[in-house]
Amino acid sequence: MTVPLSSSLHRIGVVGGGAWGTALALAALRAGRDTLLWAREPAVVEAMGMRRENRDYLPGVPLPDALRVTGDLADLGGCDAVLLVSPAQHARTVAAQMAPHLAAGAPVVVCAKGIELDSHALMSEAVAAALPAGTPVAILSGPTFAAEVARGLPTAVTLACGDEALGAALVAALGSRTFRPYRSDDVIGSQVGGAVKNVLAIACGVVEGRRLGDNARAALITRGLAEITRLALALGGRPETLMGLSGLGDLTLTCSSLQSRNMSLGAALGEGRALADILAARRSVAEGVYTAAAVVGLAARLGVDMPICAAVDAILNRGAGLDETIDGLLSRPFRGEGV
Repeated sequence: MTVPLSSSLHRIGVVGGGAWGTALALAALRAGRDTLLWAREPAVVEAMGMRRENRDYLPGVPLPDALRVTGDLADLGGCDAVLLVSPAQHARTVAAQMAPHLAAGAPVVVCAKGIELDSHALMSEAVAAALPAGTPVAILSGPTFAAEVARGLPTAVTLACGDEALGAALVAALGSRTFRPYRSDDVIGSQVGGAVKNVLAIACGVVEGRRLGDNARAALITRGLAEITRLALALGGRPETLMGLSGLGDLTLTCSSLQSRNMSLGAALGEGRALADILAARRSVAEGVYTAAAVVGLAARLGVDMPICAAVDAILNRGAGLDETIDGLLSRPFRGEGV
């Protein structure tokens, strides 16, 4: 395949009409790209097209007239690159639906953070399996709240791609003064950091809701980073990646603010609310709810010890009580910090 130059990546398609997809479409517009945003729900398409606002997922953020909105995946045929922003557990299905409409050789940048529940596949693996053979796949990850990206506040992300030239072209196409991609070739490490931090954010939310203190949250972030690193290394990722934006950066953001959907969900659990009630009151997806079981299953297959993630999975999916699970973590044997 001939790698496209950044100047040829002018028409950007964004697949996913939630808050993050809308924010990325606005970022692409600011980078000077001709941008098309696809949304599944007709009401969302109509609201964005007519009212120039995504009231359901990103209220209060005006959408420029230059942003084209569609509900037809066939319109992606005119795009030079596509950002796939569907929720992680639906990414494979959406990739298969858009596959017939992609221009030959157009790269797909996966912007969902998670691990597939049934297969334990990383997003790059799940999406590549659904796309035409040879379709280039890259990963966009890092510490991002959609509302801040949408408003044009300074943000730095990781753009991971195994092809150096294509990675550089994507960085040049999407980067701007306030949206700053940093290129990496560690596709595995970048994805593990983005997926597991959602599970750990739920744990930090429980700490917040149970009023266990900032010391406990700092301990969870630090020991959680050790869990992320162990899993990434077992899959072939590099430890230095987890010290960057898609690892430590994303973990710190998501575990330190109730803007995080995952941390706020954990906080509600910590306050005693039932998971079903929390989910029923939300339109947006907290990826960690679904990734928890996938992470634990993948870790078991690889023989990787991830006690915090296992505790979150036990609370979410196995009926474990909060206090008994917390006691279980606090009763673990003492060990060396590097273990």
